[in-house]
Amino acid sequence: MELVSTSDVCEYPVATMKPSEAAQFESLLQQHGGIIRKVAFGYARNESDRKDLMQDILLQLWKAYPRYSPDGPFSTWMYRIALNVPISYLRKHTRPGRETVQVDESQHDIAPEQSSPPEMEERLTMLRQVIGKCPPLDRALLLLYLDDRSYREIASVLGLTETNVATKLSRLKERLRRELTDYANN
Repeated sequence: MELVSTSDVCEYPVATMKPSEAAQFESLLQQHGGIIRKVAFGYARNESDRKDLMQDILLQLWKAYPRYSPDGPFSTWMYRIALNVPISYLRKHTRPGRETVQVDESQHDIAPEQSSPPEMEERLTMLRQVIGKCPPLDRALLLLYLDDRSYREIASVLGLTETNVATKLSRLKERLRRELTDYANN
């Protein structure tokens, strides 16, 4: 899947950024573009929604880039912006008391992956379904954890303490183990 380019996002921000800054932004996007795709796959169920989400994330990154400070890692800053887009959307559009309905992944577009043994495909499908039922913050935690981010970086991205990240991840991993075991036994 190709990352949406900045020229696809919007014309007006170009005028607010110097050409050298725009080139630097494009270069950083090329290096860390996988973050946008990971977040889009974590929060959108079909190809159309993923493209829309990627474009929304890219627009927010573009708008926020003039405030980026190179003192910290770009990837941490990028994750913070990228995860806030779908989480903010879900907060605005999810009414209290609304229940999450389990989604049948077989009814949705899934990115083609490299061929792997059928048992691995089945395990990935189970994992996606279980993660898909998690609340947005838990999905963000898992996304960052599965991307091998340190507890410190996860804490920085999500605005939590390292201890809180460790506690939440420990509980999440245990819950996922139980749910995956239950899922496999049914």
